[in-house]
Amino acid sequence: MAKSGLKRGEKILFGVVGLIGVFAIASFIMLEVVRFRMDKPMYPSHIHYDFSAVGLRGSNTFRKAECTQCHRAIQNGTSAGVDLDGIGSKRTLQYLRDFLKNPEATYAAATIDHGPSPKGAAYVAKMPEADLEDIAVFLSELRADQGSAVARLPMEGRSGFIDEMVKVWAPDSWKSDYKDVREEVKLNEKGKENESGK
Repeated sequence: MAKSGLKRGEKILFGVVGLIGVFAIASFIMLEVVRFRMDKPMYPSHIHYDFSAVGLRGSNTFRKAECTQCHRAIQNGTSAGVDLDGIGSKRTLQYLRDFLKNPEATYAAATIDHGPSPKGAAYVAKMPEADLEDIAVFLSELRADQGSAVARLPMEGRSGFIDEMVKVWAPDSWKSDYKDVREEVKLNEKGKENESGK
């Protein structure tokens, strides 16, 4: 009867995989020890919130309505649905009000869970008006730094990287059909300066 066992190549392969696993675990432990001993967060948060009384009520209503089963807000909840951290920098308070009351008409397309029954979050539009207002205010107060991954606007000023990517990859028709949001910011700032100078 032939002796069964691992061949030399298989032993080497399993040994290399084992070493990679040990290295990964040791690296994770070292990272956690360093992170635990740091005085400040390892990665700065670009999400900010300074809740009003209405926003605090909305935060409680948001959690009680079990919105965190699908959405992430204040770095809490799941990522099954849209991450709402920074949504106040992307959407206006009025948009959020309208979406909560009539999601598909506001979004102008079918949504996965919000909308008419039997969608899972159909109950949201049927909540009392005061609760919807509180949640809308709460969401509008979830702000993000300009230029962060969850902000609507890119970083302030020009970006050679963005400009070069647009030049290389954007079709010429886009350049005439769409405005650069950075130009929009400049126009808004000039308008505010003109208003304050009056």
